Amino acid sequence: MPHLRLPTATGGLEDYTLGPAAAYVAPTTPFNRVDWDATLALRHRIWDLGLGVAEAMDTAQRGMGLSVMRAMELNRRSLREAKSRGDKPILYCGIGTDALPDGVPATLDQIVDAYLQQAEMIEAEGGRVVIMASRALVRAAKGPDDYAYVYDRVIAKLSQPTIIHWLGEMFDPALQGYWGAADHYEAMDVCLDVLTRHAPKIAGVKLSLLDREKEIALRARLPAGVAMFTGDDFNYVELIEGDGTLASDALLGAFDMLAPAAAAALAHLANDDVQQWRSILKPTEALARHVFHPPTRFYKTGVVFLAWLQGWQPHPIMLGGQESARSIQHLAEAFRLADACHLFPDPDFAAMRMRSLLAVQGIDQ
Repeated sequence: MPHLRLPTATGGLEDYTLGPAAAYVAPTTPFNRVDWDATLALRHRIWDLGLGVAEAMDTAQRGMGLSVMRAMELNRRSLREAKSRGDKPILYCGIGTDALPDGVPATLDQIVDAYLQQAEMIEAEGGRVVIMASRALVRAAKGPDDYAYVYDRVIAKLSQPTIIHWLGEMFDPALQGYWGAADHYEAMDVCLDVLTRHAPKIAGVKLSLLDREKEIALRARLPAGVAMFTGDDFNYVELIEGDGTLASDALLGAFDMLAPAAAAALAHLANDDVQQWRSILKPTEALARHVFHPPTRFYKTGVVFLAWLQGWQPHPIMLGGQESARSIQHLAEAFRLADACHLFPDPDFAAMRMRSLLAVQGIDQ
């Protein structure tokens, strides 16, 4: 066997002989497998609470580990699970342009086709779509007219009203300058033009800029019949409660980790019990602000971590190893804040799992 001299930790040298090669067998299944049973059980938990699901969006690590084939499979399976229920739960499915490789230029028509291929599959299953923001469109567009060109053609082909998702660059830096303008208020004009021209086919727009003033400004200008779905994980209590005239609906990644509390709070708000609505949900904003703290795109680490502590999934492992995207200090503070919001249905169970994580980090109890 080959041998050589290697330096040691003490500064000397040692003779080293390599061992034999191993005859490893390549796996026949993907390394990052999806636990479909656990995944779909979580959807049923959400529906059982009376909430809806926006499937295969950025919270599912779309574009950050979840391949386009897996995203479409996730949509397909969730659609069939929804059909299996008698209560007709709310389900929207994300469509994007992730079939187009990052870094490779695409034409506007190729971008349209990428969206429509996914939309056709979802609508063939009886589903409704969310048009996600497109990295490929940012790269290809020369200005606002190119955004209008793509959205006009995609919306025209849809048979069901859609939701348009404007995801800000704080969630995905590659989306800087979306709608063809660096200034969000200028971009708002372009977005509104699309929404107004296609209002009968638009269920709503989800705004994810983490800026209450911008959401309020856009909400006030929406055409009749087009809803504002807040994606503001910092200020959702005020935005959903509304100003007495206009209010935002909820379509939030934060509600993934707050589902039982959110469902209870929304029931109070529906009965005009604003005091109880605020009492339950206002304290959760501190947790959401922590979990969505910059770099915001790593918020999913906190969402999965808390789902694990709540017993909603058997482990905290994520696609692409993103369970390590946040420090143990960050996760410990998320644990404290979640406990302050009474989010753990079994505190002993949550403590047991937290101890196991701390032990791996070398933190003795």
